[in-house]
Amino acid sequence: MHKAKRAVIMAAGRGSRLDPLTRTVPKPLLPVRGSTFLERAIAVLHESGIEEIHIVVGYLAMAFAPIAARDRRVHLIENPYHGSCNNISSLYVARAHLEDAVILDGDQWIANPMILAPQFEHSCYCCTKPQRETREWLLTAPHGRVVSCSRTGGVPGAADWQLWSVSFWTAKDGQKLRRFVEEDFAKEANRDLYWDDIALFLHPDAFSLGIRPVKEGDLMEIDTCAELAAFDPAYQTAAGEQR
Repeated sequence: MHKAKRAVIMAAGRGSRLDPLTRTVPKPLLPVRGSTFLERAIAVLHESGIEEIHIVVGYLAMAFAPIAARDRRVHLIENPYHGSCNNISSLYVARAHLEDAVILDGDQWIANPMILAPQFEHSCYCCTKPQRETREWLLTAPHGRVVSCSRTGGVPGAADWQLWSVSFWTAKDGQKLRRFVEEDFAKEANRDLYWDDIALFLHPDAFSLGIRPVKEGDLMEIDTCAELAAFDPAYQTAAGEQR
C-alpha cells in the first residue's frame, strides 16, 4: 500500500459559471454551510493525516493569503498562466510536489471524508458508477484498471466509471507526471489542455491507473447558482438573479 504524504489543490480558476458571486470571491472561497469549499477540503485532509498542502492560486490570489497565514502546513503556489492557459498550467507550477500525492480541485464539496483517506494501492482516480447517460468524463476500467477515457461521456457500459477530480499518485507515477508536464507544457499547443490529459490521453501507456470507487453524494461539484442554492438555501436570491 502507498500513502499520500501531501496534497495539491487546484484553486487558480474563477468559477465563472457562478457569476456574479465570483466577481469578487474565488469559487473555492465562497461561504458554504458555515465553511468554504477550500476550508472543508483542508480540514478533511488534516483529519486524514495529510499535513502538507499546496494550493495553486491565480484568480484573486491574495484572497487566499489568510488561509496560509493561519496554517503553516498550507503553502500557496501562484500560477501566472491561469488567465491564458488551462489547468495543465497549475500542475506545471506545482510539479515539485506530485510524489505520493493526492491532487484535487478546490471547488468541490467533500461530503464523505473517507474519500481522502491517504492509503491507496496504486495510482487511481476517484470515480462513481454512473446509472444514466452522462456528459462527464468516462473511464473504461475492466478489472479495475483504466484502458480508455471519453471526454464527452455517453451511455455507460458495465466497465465504465465517471471520473471525479480527486486522484492519488505514487512516488514513481508522480515523478512521471512531473517529467511529462515539463515536456508537454513547453509545447504551445498543449497549454489549453486539462492536466488529466497527460496520463489519460498524451501518455496513457506510461501509467497503469486504477479506480477508487466512491458513492454518489460523497463528492459534489456545484457549478451554477441554482445548484448552489439547492445545496445552501442562503443563495436563493443569487439563483434567482442568475436566471
